[in-house]
Amino acid sequence: MSIIEDIKLKTDIVEVVGQYTKLTRAGKNLKGLCPFHSEKHGSFFIYPDEQRWHCFGACNEGGDVFSFIMKQQNIDFGDALRLLAEKAGIEVPAMSGQKEDREKYDKLYQVNQATAQYFHNILINTGYGEKAKSYVLKRGLNEKSIGDFQLGFSLNSRDALKVYLLDKEFTENELLEAGVITRVEGKDSHDVFRNRLMFPILDIKGRCCGFGGRTFEENQAKYINSPQSPIFDKSGNLYGINLASQSIRKEDRAVLVEGYMDVIVAHQYGFSNVVASMGTAVTDKQMNIVKKLTKNLVLALDSDAAGEEAMLRCVGYENLIGNEIKVAVMPPGSDPDDVIRNDPPQWQKMLDNSIPVIDYTFDMVTSKLDLSTAKDKTVAAGRLMPVITEIEDRIRRAHYLQKLSRLVSVSLRELEATIKKPVEYNKYGNKKDKTLSTKTMRPAFSQPIEEYCLTLLLQFPKLKSFKHKLKPEYFENSENREIFVALSQTEDLNVIKNNLDYTIRDYLDNLVKKEVPPDKIEQKMSVCTLRLHEKFLRGLEMKREAIFAAEAATKGSIAGLTKLEEQGIEGSNELREVFSKKSAGGLYRGDINETGKQQEKPKNRKA
Repeated sequence: MSIIEDIKLKTDIVEVVGQYTKLTRAGKNLKGLCPFHSEKHGSFFIYPDEQRWHCFGACNEGGDVFSFIMKQQNIDFGDALRLLAEKAGIEVPAMSGQKEDREKYDKLYQVNQATAQYFHNILINTGYGEKAKSYVLKRGLNEKSIGDFQLGFSLNSRDALKVYLLDKEFTENELLEAGVITRVEGKDSHDVFRNRLMFPILDIKGRCCGFGGRTFEENQAKYINSPQSPIFDKSGNLYGINLASQSIRKEDRAVLVEGYMDVIVAHQYGFSNVVASMGTAVTDKQMNIVKKLTKNLVLALDSDAAGEEAMLRCVGYENLIGNEIKVAVMPPGSDPDDVIRNDPPQWQKMLDNSIPVIDYTFDMVTSKLDLSTAKDKTVAAGRLMPVITEIEDRIRRAHYLQKLSRLVSVSLRELEATIKKPVEYNKYGNKKDKTLSTKTMRPAFSQPIEEYCLTLLLQFPKLKSFKHKLKPEYFENSENREIFVALSQTEDLNVIKNNLDYTIRDYLDNLVKKEVPPDKIEQKMSVCTLRLHEKFLRGLEMKREAIFAAEAATKGSIAGLTKLEEQGIEGSNELREVFSKKSAGGLYRGDINETGKQQEKPKNRKA
């Protein structure tokens, strides 16, 4: 038995979840207020027989005890495993090299934390930081904000920080790897940041992973960041997320701005659900951070060309988040911190009145065109059709096709004819972020169809196109989901292994070594994909029906029952789509058995 299965057997999800929310009986299951978002009527359910949870409210997701702890504590799979193992009295064996890796990373975080304290002390306690301190005070920051965000100042010195940290008994190699000093070939190493206002960048766990520095000189780049390092990836972090995560969950909304000052001013004025992308480029990694906290995102980027272009690029991220992204339109020439400092109620009003990003895109594109001319109608359709076809939700896609049709006075048939190939799937995933749910759990928590699917994807790289037809939520076991997520990001097996916690790597090796006949691989994968989708939908439907019955019996809220009923209709529609695809491909339910082996189709089977 693996350590993962051992932890599942010795851990009761009811006891774990009961530490975070009060649970009451709902039939054979348990119900409570969701610990991840604010609500008046409980939409959070525990299924003791299956050792799983599901929120039918704003979260609309669920999983096993690992996924619950990961979401509750904002930690990764490995940290959740070790936390649960400790509670269950299970010792997690160390892997060769794993302890050394953790110690190395811890050391790099320590280097950055010591650097942040050094910069902060210079800013608040010495005359060297007077210019920078005067600047932040003039920008409206108070002493508390300066302290909360650990703002600092780097001396105009070649190696003052280096000397300080070496005296703290850090090694030069550690400083180089952390990115606080750099070395040009043939020369001595020196400090990266000099004569700059310093913004420490903390990850969601509150660890200092890097820095941003603002200069006051005319002939230098205004802002620079720490170089890429083992613990710092600018594209994979959000400034202020360590202070904003709880507020984002509580308010069920995140506000994304561009700059450091925008975030600090927002928090100072009580808008603590604000984070920054540290530039105009928004990435998949940043969207995934937001997605774990909320599905409601408002963009409040600067009202300049770069900000508008960033919003245009964000249209595709709606598919990743599984919800409509909105835009708070800034007054011309204003930044978010200007609006907040001058008129906080106006800022709140702008957030409340934010518009869908696609509507904003329509306005942005058409505002500079004369739609009475054939030329500009063609331009409008050419720029907006790619945006519309990227929308995976059919109803919303149809809505914006109709809107474009009215704008350019061209029939829907003519517009649809310009679409060479309907977009069913794209690199961001599927249209809705539902969650995993299942039938009765099998012995030893095994999920053969999940394992078989991963085996095919791992052993046959030519099946990579199928990855975009699957969702992480289809994989009920957290270890399978972790492998699928890693597999979705790269096809390099060594990289996949390195991206996984070492406790899953033996399991990964077993999947890679499984013997799979190489014939009809695409057909097997197609069947497997449909089976996973069908299993996911059927499991969710069974859970919903059980909860509906329990709610009805106890005279649950009308709103709650209506929502469950609507979700049931939606799930049934998706199931019909799955059946339609299976019929179109000539596939039957028995095409793959529980061990993943293909079965012969019956010769005279009625539809």
